[in-house]
Amino acid sequence: MSTYNPFNPDNIILVTGAAGFIGFHLSKLLLSEGAVVVGLDNMNDYYDVGLKESRLAILETYERFSFVRGSISDAKLVNNVFEDWRPDIVVNLAAQAGVRYSIDNPASYIDSNLVGFFNILEACRHSYDEREGVKHLVYASSSSVYGNQRKTPFSVSDPVDHPISLYAATKKSNELMGYAYSHLYGIPMTGVRFFTVYGPYGRPDMAYFKFADKMRRGEPIQIYNNGDMMRDFTYVDDIVTGLERMLCNPPSAGDASDADAPFKVYNIGNNTPEKLLDFINILEEKLGMKAVREYLPMQPGDVYQTYADVDDLMRDFDFRPATPLAEGLERFADWYREYYKL
Repeated sequence: MSTYNPFNPDNIILVTGAAGFIGFHLSKLLLSEGAVVVGLDNMNDYYDVGLKESRLAILETYERFSFVRGSISDAKLVNNVFEDWRPDIVVNLAAQAGVRYSIDNPASYIDSNLVGFFNILEACRHSYDEREGVKHLVYASSSSVYGNQRKTPFSVSDPVDHPISLYAATKKSNELMGYAYSHLYGIPMTGVRFFTVYGPYGRPDMAYFKFADKMRRGEPIQIYNNGDMMRDFTYVDDIVTGLERMLCNPPSAGDASDADAPFKVYNIGNNTPEKLLDFINILEEKLGMKAVREYLPMQPGDVYQTYADVDDLMRDFDFRPATPLAEGLERFADWYREYYKL
């Protein structure tokens, strides 16, 4: 891999989804280290916009941060951002998230995850036609692409041809689209499969945040598959540390399985699947609350287990997530109590 330093003050990093969970934490880390960051986010109401505004307010305290409000599904807007800012590195984290939401709202996944990603790819492609171009495109994939496969841990070399949700299908499609553009136009590109990310300023639609909200209100929490599920919970600081290391190390053609494409895909997960019921017990302890539990069958689109093989991550970046679940949940609980003034 070639080495490229993104923190040169003459270079600009575009982060889409900058007011989102991972986008916020990554942007904050980069800004704290002197990077110039342009954030792009449509601030939609998929979950509490107030939480997104709180994240954005923190980012806007940094002089090197600029914000553009809009959607990556708007091709004209995306092209204008690339023309105005000429980013050196692009991190595409904007997406419609959520497995169950995709069952009732499929069109939003096509607009954001497919059309939006296509717009980003096209903007990167044409930046190469007109100038030196984007040096590295890093984009979010998901552990959902692995579906219900039984072989563990999940490796990026495993076949992922049977998605069990539209969300997973769009993320696998991103990887295929990205490879094609990398192969055709030589754009250095890295896809990242995230595994159940949690932490402060998280997403209220994710289980741990919903559990906390319902415990706070005294409402029952829904536990699917009667609690018989396992997740590779990954603390958000580990996610953004991995991303940071990738940004300055774009793949070259010889790094990939196809020597003609500077393209790689990595898992970022804690490499330690945890039982869902153990997770709930720890969350109760850290929040100082007890949950009223409602046990339900498995829901469409859900998977039984996630478990990341991170050997590639360790080999190429000398890094693997290592935040213990109890420590990560304590940090979340501390933030949650402060944010909601409990």
